[in-house]
Amino acid sequence: MSTPQYEVYAIRYASLARQRSENFIQRDPHDGPMPMDFFVWLLRSAERTVLIDTGFNAATAAARNRKLLRCPIEALRGLDVDPAKIEDIVLTHLHYDHAGNLAKLPQARFHVQEQEVDYVTGRCMGFGALRHAYSVEDVVELVRKVYADRVAFHNGNADLAPGVQLMLIGGHTRGLQAVRVFTARGWVVLAADASHYYENMERRQPFPIVYNVADMLAGYGKLAAAADSAAHIVPGHDPEVLQRYPLLRGDHVGIACLHQHPGNRNST
Repeated sequence: MSTPQYEVYAIRYASLARQRSENFIQRDPHDGPMPMDFFVWLLRSAERTVLIDTGFNAATAAARNRKLLRCPIEALRGLDVDPAKIEDIVLTHLHYDHAGNLAKLPQARFHVQEQEVDYVTGRCMGFGALRHAYSVEDVVELVRKVYADRVAFHNGNADLAPGVQLMLIGGHTRGLQAVRVFTARGWVVLAADASHYYENMERRQPFPIVYNVADMLAGYGKLAAAADSAAHIVPGHDPEVLQRYPLLRGDHVGIACLHQHPGNRNST
């Protein structure tokens, strides 16, 4: 049987003003503005809908001084998706901007790497520098989902469904995973925070929030090996994504159509 083809959407929901010097471990001597966008991703085929990450809410935005542009879960309705009916959600990792809003998804089963849950509930969270990017309320909410039998643990690479594969990368966090998905233009890799920006992987310059630098660097090679080309890898926070891909017509915050070829800027 042929592999199902998915539509893939990058849904922008928040933004943050940053400088180049904040986005690379090795300080960039040519400092200047390098803003950050926040996304969740939706995969949709004729048979299945999968949400990748769940974003953060208004309270978290206020506490961390982020500009929330819309609720990422409610934004799904713009793609004719009812959040209450989503059954599969991949959490690439459990940082505050990827694993909030879980209570707004009442039917979902959450797919997460076992190493990530071990990490965020273990002794490493005794260090402020490592726990800073996590929200304890989000972690506790996921633990509640474990007790409700709504969390699927994965230990390494796995097939979530035909045409959707999980890739354990690590680096940024202990259990970070990327997602490989088959589309009309071939295999696309959603890097999430394995590469925040195109420049992180292209220049082999890691992002400074990191659990293991060596794993982060090795992860760039894993992303490249899994994608059909460099143009099939989508970073997790780069505003350039909305410049490279066709945008969904009628959405004014920004939804990029990643299943379409980059460079074609006509809205769809």
